[in-house]
Amino acid sequence: MTVAQVRDVAARAGVSPATVSNAMNHPEKVSPRTLARIQSAIDELGYIRNDAARQLRAGTNQAIGMLLHDIANPFFTDVAGGVEDVLLAGQRPLILGNSSQDPRRETTYLDLFEQQRMSGVLIAPVGDVLGRLRRLRDRGTHVVLVHPTTRADEFSSVAIDDQMGGRIATEHLLETGRRRIAFIGPTANPAQIGHRLAAGRTAVETHGSGEIVLVATDTMSAAAGSSGAEQLLALPTKQHPDAIFAANDLVALGVLQALTVRGVKVPDDIAIIGYDDTDFAASAAIPLSSVRQPARTMGSISASLLLDVVADPAASRVQHITLQPELVVRRSTSG
Repeated sequence: MTVAQVRDVAARAGVSPATVSNAMNHPEKVSPRTLARIQSAIDELGYIRNDAARQLRAGTNQAIGMLLHDIANPFFTDVAGGVEDVLLAGQRPLILGNSSQDPRRETTYLDLFEQQRMSGVLIAPVGDVLGRLRRLRDRGTHVVLVHPTTRADEFSSVAIDDQMGGRIATEHLLETGRRRIAFIGPTANPAQIGHRLAAGRTAVETHGSGEIVLVATDTMSAAAGSSGAEQLLALPTKQHPDAIFAANDLVALGVLQALTVRGVKVPDDIAIIGYDDTDFAASAAIPLSSVRQPARTMGSISASLLLDVVADPAASRVQHITLQPELVVRRSTSG
């Protein structure tokens, strides 16, 4: 608020301008009853607090920046929803950035977050950015890693066990009698997908029968899933898979659409399992089995860890939390 507005609020509330200033900047110095009167006066006059100016004087921005891999992926929007739940309760704004798995975009957003003096940043890293994150931290912007491929001892992190997810998905297909399993998805970026594939291969080896056939894609989209399914169906009939493990639910939906158009019966001819258990999985024409990731929980825990270190950097300690995925069985694999 301007000086004139502060005076108006003080007159309406029956207090001094200094008390109004304390209410806005040091509310712990003002009694709850007086705070209520001042807030009522602000509301009646239609004024808002000038938080931008207050933050500029303090040298920090109360906003939290978050940098996602792919904002079009429902998994990451669910993670962001969990973050938002916590930040909204703490009356902190959330500023989202989308790296699109591009290290250059990631660097651009980190530059912007640094320029805006964010009090904290949540990041699902794409490139080698540890040096940049150290610089952010040294300049007063605290960092928590969300779903990183590897831990960094100096930053707290929240991850999900992708190896467990790949194992339970593959074991489920093997237990239902499937032996020729196709994996459709990228294997290099993000690295978590490669971890799922590696765990699936280990599960097949442990089982003692079966095989995994890789259909590599550039993206994790429905179009990539449809294209991958078409590649498989173009093979001689004896080489067709009897199950498909999709890198995520979007890929699985593309697979389902392609198989349905070609008259392939799911799951009688080919079973399908996805990953993430987004809303799309349960609402598909043939509900999709999937590996549920606790995305919203991941977001809320990450935000809570970050707010703890922002509130008291000296007292906080680095924590590495790994959450467990869960198998959700539906018609696409169980008939």
